[in-house]
Amino acid sequence: MARLFQASCVALITASLVIAACRRSEPPIRVNGTALVIENQTHQAWRDVVVTVNGYYRGTAGTLAPGARLDASLGNFVTGLGQRFDPRRERVRVVEVKATDASGKPVTLELRNDR
Repeated sequence: MARLFQASCVALITASLVIAACRRSEPPIRVNGTALVIENQTHQAWRDVVVTVNGYYRGTAGTLAPGARLDASLGNFVTGLGQRFDPRRERVRVVEVKATDASGKPVTLELRNDR
């Protein structure tokens, strides 16, 4: 009975690891309806995070911890003249993320949505 229990536990753990390994990882930048998701998939915190949409609209965050997500409404991204991104009239074509990691190195990510 104890061996059967051990074998069941080993099989359950193995199945869990296989499922976790097969799970599709998400890209670090994604558009989710009218929201933009930025995910720090590194092991270092980011600071002075600047997100630019379509070259004109900007949003910022002070820090983004390792493994953390930044969920931002596209309507919160603003040009230098105060114009807000309108997801009903525009589509996201390019997203650029710039930040500095904990060691002082620059972080740069880009999403191109050319379709």
